[in-house]
Amino acid sequence: MFKISIKTSAVVLALTALVVFSCKTKQEVSGDDNAKLSVEFEKYELENGLDVILHQDSSDPIVSLAIQYGVGSNREKTGRTGFAHLFEHMLFQESENVPQDQFFKTIQDAGGTLNGGTWKDGTIYYEVVPKNAMETVMWLESDRMGFLINTVTEAAFENQQEVVQNEKRQRVDNNPYGHTSYVIDKNIYPEGHPYNWQVIGELEDLQNATVEDVKEFYDQFYGPNNATLVLAGDFNTAEAKQMIEKYFGEIKRRQEVEPLKPQPVTLSETKRLYHEDNFATTPQLNMVWPTLEQYTEDAYALDFLGEILSQGKKAPLYKVLVKEKDLTSRTTAYNNSSELAGSFRISITANNGVDLDAIVNGINEAFALFEKEGVTDRDIERIKAGLETQFYNGISSVLGKSFQLARYNVFTNDPGFITKDIENIKKVTKEDVIRVYNKYIKDKPYVMTSFVPKGQVELIAENSTKANVVEEEITENVTKTVEETTSEVAKTPSNFDRSVAPTQGPSPELSIPKIWDTTLENGLQVSGIEQNEIPTVNFSLVIEGGHLLDNMKKNGVANLMSDIMMEGTANKTPEQLEEEIDLLGASIRMYTTNEAIVIRGNTLTRNFEKTIDLVTEILLEPRWDEEELARIKTKTINQIERSDANPNVVANRVYSKILYGDDHIFSYPTIGTVESVEAITMNDLKEFYTTNFSPSISTFQVVGKIDKESVLKDLQGLEERWTAKDVTIPDYPVANNRDKASLYFVDIPNAKQSVINIGYIALPRTDSDFYPAEVMNYKLGGSFSGNVNLILREEKGYTYGARTGFSGSKIPGTFTASSSVRTNTTGESVAIFRDQISAYKDGISPEDLEFTKNALIKSNARRFETQGSLLGMLQEINEYDLPVDYIEKEETTVRNMTLKQHQALANKYLDASKMAYLVVGDAATQFEQFKDMGFDEVKLLDKNGEEVKLEDVKL
Repeated sequence: MFKISIKTSAVVLALTALVVFSCKTKQEVSGDDNAKLSVEFEKYELENGLDVILHQDSSDPIVSLAIQYGVGSNREKTGRTGFAHLFEHMLFQESENVPQDQFFKTIQDAGGTLNGGTWKDGTIYYEVVPKNAMETVMWLESDRMGFLINTVTEAAFENQQEVVQNEKRQRVDNNPYGHTSYVIDKNIYPEGHPYNWQVIGELEDLQNATVEDVKEFYDQFYGPNNATLVLAGDFNTAEAKQMIEKYFGEIKRRQEVEPLKPQPVTLSETKRLYHEDNFATTPQLNMVWPTLEQYTEDAYALDFLGEILSQGKKAPLYKVLVKEKDLTSRTTAYNNSSELAGSFRISITANNGVDLDAIVNGINEAFALFEKEGVTDRDIERIKAGLETQFYNGISSVLGKSFQLARYNVFTNDPGFITKDIENIKKVTKEDVIRVYNKYIKDKPYVMTSFVPKGQVELIAENSTKANVVEEEITENVTKTVEETTSEVAKTPSNFDRSVAPTQGPSPELSIPKIWDTTLENGLQVSGIEQNEIPTVNFSLVIEGGHLLDNMKKNGVANLMSDIMMEGTANKTPEQLEEEIDLLGASIRMYTTNEAIVIRGNTLTRNFEKTIDLVTEILLEPRWDEEELARIKTKTINQIERSDANPNVVANRVYSKILYGDDHIFSYPTIGTVESVEAITMNDLKEFYTTNFSPSISTFQVVGKIDKESVLKDLQGLEERWTAKDVTIPDYPVANNRDKASLYFVDIPNAKQSVINIGYIALPRTDSDFYPAEVMNYKLGGSFSGNVNLILREEKGYTYGARTGFSGSKIPGTFTASSSVRTNTTGESVAIFRDQISAYKDGISPEDLEFTKNALIKSNARRFETQGSLLGMLQEINEYDLPVDYIEKEETTVRNMTLKQHQALANKYLDASKMAYLVVGDAATQFEQFKDMGFDEVKLLDKNGEEVKLEDVKL
């Protein structure tokens, strides 16, 4: 259950879409003569108006069912905002034939996954399950489409109101710049316009919603005649049609929903607004111009304009704001054309202390540079080059296909609209880009927002007025008592007994893809899986060490390495390297983890050799560009400073320091500190590279439409040129030596939620008990149906989600219970976690153990669908020296686990009396209560994990 936040531009849609043909009339669309693809679908309509689209894909034994309703926040009214999203949550509670909280549990028990999402223009629900559970999914989805409303009670509604409010607090109120879209939409769209409010809604509206509102909304928008059902995957068409008719055919039509007409807007004058942000540490400027709706000729060209203005080192915004003036480290511009209207947005998060007037001036200079330099054919070619690769990535899963088929059908009444969509993208010219710039942007009125850290009003853009942002006050928690009805739920008549869940046939047998592996002469281990579904290749080069090789006194060198090495090569400027990658339609990225530096890539099969040549050049011919290093250091320092205002980042940083201690590198953030990053020099990077980059501690993984022989041929250059050396990776002993329950509190004044992390050092991934411990944890908090989530979210409504889990690698990781809870429920939530962890040691029921086994074993049918998931499996095998059939062995572990073994594991690895309890939230209202909650010690810490003396603090 999530709020979808997506750019609905034609380019984005097309890049993640699929080539389809309608009503079994075969068509082909291709990127070139060497890469042709056609994907069949069949569309028909039931008598009740439900659009049905079928797509067969037997590559994996799974099916996806997606149902998109023609209702988003654009169907709401002023005073009833957030209702489409709130209603989406209601549909996961229960229906007439599916008991409370059984939607998630039933799908998980079948080995599947499910969720739903709401955005401005629509709502979608989906499941992906092993193919033997297809009928179960149809039973569930049809029951909430046609047999739900009699189960909507005051108590259930009250609970989901709380959950959605917590989601708003977590995603909006407790985040830097969280209110930006609210301010923009209020000022660019007039009162009453369907885009004037946010999808998440306003707290007052959410609190005032009633059960009667739910019933009215359901009747108006949730009829089959306002929905599209897409079934994709491995199924028998005749059988599927019969099931769809049985479960959905008898649902009656509801109110007719008139299509909404486009409502583009204009501004008569520029509006400048500002807001002092409680969580921001650096200022941010947004400039937004009204444009027009999706799938229009100008919308396509505006998408290109956003890319050309901001993306890459050739972009005018980058050249002026980043390279020339050093005002920011990143530039963003994009067009967001939706069903009814659109907007073009430039968003710049400035460097620390930068006056936003300087950003405005820089944007104007970038516009002047754009007008002077214009747009070249190569710019257009570069943007279009990635289309084919991203197109194939978008159809790599049955769920991705389901989403796109549904989306095109709802918005264009043609699931095959992708053909026209791609044609429209290909038609965009450099002249079109200049034309839309002049038509919508140049000298046109806009909405400008200046969000600055609290108390730094001097940084706002001139002539700005204060925005009307409503901030929730922290009050004492008052438990609402809603009388639950005990009367039997009235059943809507049906042609058959819907109270009996369908039986499922045998689950698909585990089928592990064939893995090949070899070791090159320089010691590089190479492994791969040939998967021929789409003509792309995904690969990764993992160099062991990463953050483990950092010097504590100059922490952050490893992280800077993965940035500086992507900034050109000895023979290519940063700009030239970037363009070479883009023109291949490839992506190459490099990042640092606690234990490795990883190069990861995605490219078309036909471009694999050229892509690997670039990877080899990046790896073996660093540029060591001092100018780029200075920019990277500035960007990194800004990121560190901004993270100080993010409660989740602060929580993770302090939690690691508490558990690992000052003598372990994991207690230091991978990104470094402001002081350590400032001290790092180019010589530090060169020394790290010379000492620690070696094929002897590296592995290469590859998955895609390519065989072993071709991969090894294309790796010859890397094999011949990359010489092995001895690398010593430090050993940092770590153990669980905690002997008491300690409560640590970090103050984030006026935080609307408290971030909770509870746990201690547990065991490494390499320990024979690690996977059994994960199995043991599943019902405690390893899924939506875990005990802590069912209590804190579904029963209490205190949070948007609560989880527990083990993390571990070659080094012992943690057991952690975590959540973000409403501020005024902080103490009770911590107590619930503590009680549930303690009670879990008493054992679980046979039913819960059976649920765990089903969820973990049956879900393996979904495990090998995409190249990305297969690549992850290869990395895990290589990192931990696992046998190629380790997943089969894990199944055996799950299948053979007894209640006695489960309880023994819980008693061995869960001890709430010795855990660290970290809370990051508003100390003024929440700290004192913990002194009376039975902890062995209660301490106040700063954002770096250092103890703060209470006499020095005013609470």
